[in-house]
Amino acid sequence: MSSFQQARLELGAQLRQLREAAGMSGKELAERLGWQPSKISRLENGRQSATEVDVLAWTGAVGAAPETLTELRRRAGEVESKRADWRHWSTGGMAATQEDVREREARTQVFRVFEPGVVIGLLQAAEYARHIFMSVKREFGATGEIDAAVRVRMQRQEILYDRSRSFRFVMPEAALRTKLAPADVMQAQMDRLLAVSTLPTMELGIIPFENQLPSVPLTGFWIFDERMIMVPTRSKEISSTERADLDFYGKVFEEYHKAAVFGEEARSVIMRVNHAYAKQSTN
Repeated sequence: MSSFQQARLELGAQLRQLREAAGMSGKELAERLGWQPSKISRLENGRQSATEVDVLAWTGAVGAAPETLTELRRRAGEVESKRADWRHWSTGGMAATQEDVREREARTQVFRVFEPGVVIGLLQAAEYARHIFMSVKREFGATGEIDAAVRVRMQRQEILYDRSRSFRFVMPEAALRTKLAPADVMQAQMDRLLAVSTLPTMELGIIPFENQLPSVPLTGFWIFDERMIMVPTRSKEISSTERADLDFYGKVFEEYHKAAVFGEEARSVIMRVNHAYAKQSTN
């Protein structure tokens, strides 16, 4: 068991002890916090990481002492630090990691995402996602069932249909042509992009090869509302809530956004990539 998963399990056990000491059932605590009962179970059993915000709400609901809150917030910070290191979270279970991402997304209303070399996770078709997780498993020695990780990633996509959310996604054409799965799987992925591009919550931009990029696309990044940016590197996930970082990545996003095409123009780019994969499938 990785140190990340061990820390997450220990934090979950402490949260359970606090709930039980307060004489509350998981359902009662969930009602008090306005959470789904399943979240209580996931946190207590180490299937999801408790954030400092979760710990603050939990300890308040069960009437924990101030020193207990201080200790649990410290532990939650340590778990978050380990979670950001892909070498830790990959051995902590891929499905559990997807649950952590899902929780972060649930707190977000406006998404701004740029991905230069892979289809954005919230837009991935199931078989494409399966090949991504297979790659992660090979590269990092990730644990956990790939089927479970795919299932949670697909569940994450339910948020795309929530009309209270806004999704501004930009990818260069190169991301669509990066062949991370067999041609028939890539073709199905293009079909998926065509379908979601028409959602009322979606603004999907594609930067065609013929359009000039505003800067070198070194890495992708996610901007969650105006509160946090996340930048995945090869070995870890870097996040920041600093205003200067939010402003910087917001400016970079708008530059890529300006270079992209949308609507029917974007779909025409996706269709020509789809056609290229279709030709490969028949050869």
